[in-house]
Amino acid sequence: MSIRLRLTVWYSTLLAFTLFFFCISIYTFVDYNIYNDVKAHINKSLAKLKIQPTINFEKGLNLDLSPSSGASVSEEELFVQIINFTNGERTISNNMEFFELNIPMPQKPNDILEGYRKVNDPVNGEFLLYEQRIDIRSQTVGAIQVFSYTGREAKFTHELRSILVVSSLVTIVVAFSLGLFLAQKSLRPIENIIRATNRIQTGNDLSVRIPRVGPPEDEIGQLTETINRMLGRMETFYKELDEAYRHQRRFVSDVSHELRTPLTTIRGNVDLLQKMNTDDDKALALSTAERDQMMNEALNDISDESKRMSQLINDMLSLARADAGQKMELTVIEIKPLVEEVARRAQFLPRKADWHLGDIEALDGIKVHGNRNYLQQMLFIFIENAFKYTSDGEVTLSAVRQDDQIGLRIRDSGIGMNQEEVPYIFERFYRADVSRGVTPGTGLGLAIAKWIIDEHGGSVEVLTKPGQGTTFIVWLPTASVDEGDVIAL
Repeated sequence: MSIRLRLTVWYSTLLAFTLFFFCISIYTFVDYNIYNDVKAHINKSLAKLKIQPTINFEKGLNLDLSPSSGASVSEEELFVQIINFTNGERTISNNMEFFELNIPMPQKPNDILEGYRKVNDPVNGEFLLYEQRIDIRSQTVGAIQVFSYTGREAKFTHELRSILVVSSLVTIVVAFSLGLFLAQKSLRPIENIIRATNRIQTGNDLSVRIPRVGPPEDEIGQLTETINRMLGRMETFYKELDEAYRHQRRFVSDVSHELRTPLTTIRGNVDLLQKMNTDDDKALALSTAERDQMMNEALNDISDESKRMSQLINDMLSLARADAGQKMELTVIEIKPLVEEVARRAQFLPRKADWHLGDIEALDGIKVHGNRNYLQQMLFIFIENAFKYTSDGEVTLSAVRQDDQIGLRIRDSGIGMNQEEVPYIFERFYRADVSRGVTPGTGLGLAIAKWIIDEHGGSVEVLTKPGQGTTFIVWLPTASVDEGDVIAL
């Protein structure tokens, strides 16, 4: 079943139920008011009726209408009949005898149904009847029935019922046909959207968008806008995927290049050592001192390149863990002892610049949700990076406080960089042009530092100018210590 047909059936069914309750309400209201008027007329006449009980020595108790009551009944177009349970006699009004009405009477007190009800006469039609018992000295001796002809009312309500049923059926048929037409017309833009998306799906251009049909604020316009936004996200995702693929290729190329250089150096030095230890005539003619010096230089080169390869592999493993979505175990830790420990150990790093621990009073009593080892690694990366690019000057570590964040500031007076380079320095194997090929390193340190900062819910701010040094400010959210938290010192 198509959507347009389902919508039409749903709307038609809802309309049918609405019409049903509407017609029932109208019919009940009209029927109640019509017969309520008749009841009011009967109640008014009942107040005027008078029954004259008399004693007959032959027949016993007689129940008769007074002459004035009989005349009143005829004038009010009402009919009255009385049953006497003591002798079984039935008294009727004159007009009832004239119309030859035959309305059944109760034959004993238990048969009396007090109140109003509708009865049908085989010849004359419907009557609204009121029945009441007659008690004398707390004993039921008879019953009285007062009824009015309601054939006109019954005919009216019957015609009203027929009109309501027929009009409802006609309304449902017309609404179904019109609803089917309108549903088809309203859903035609969706067919256009389907055709447009099929064209996009079969093509290669993800920049194609579906043209809007009708007002943009209606459902079709919103659907079109949603699909266009989805296509925009798909286009962005495809571009990001393509960019990631290019980064992967560049990553593989850079890794190959970074590994090729130390491997070539190691292999060359190994070949040299093997050649120096050969006893044949082609061996190098060197003195013992020269041989020892060359061997030491070769071994030092092999050691340095091995350390470089080890550092590169460790950095790549760290980034591989980041790519795999590895989550750090974070605890509430005191940040000041950690910074002081890093500052103490940083003075033993290879450097040419002066090392200073600046003002860190802002760290007093400050705690963060963090991983102690990774935070230390992150600080060492920034400090080592500052030492590498500061051949003459100083490197300072200090702290600042801003609202609910704490900032760890690493400032150097080194070569700095262009502001255009800043967005790329945290990419893997990226190096600013001024340092490319000059400063040693794997090119992965800042990428690892950025991952550590992100895992701690922090951010990094970079301030730099060529020739005026660089300042990194690592912002970390502070933590409040709740009962039961473990504080790592």
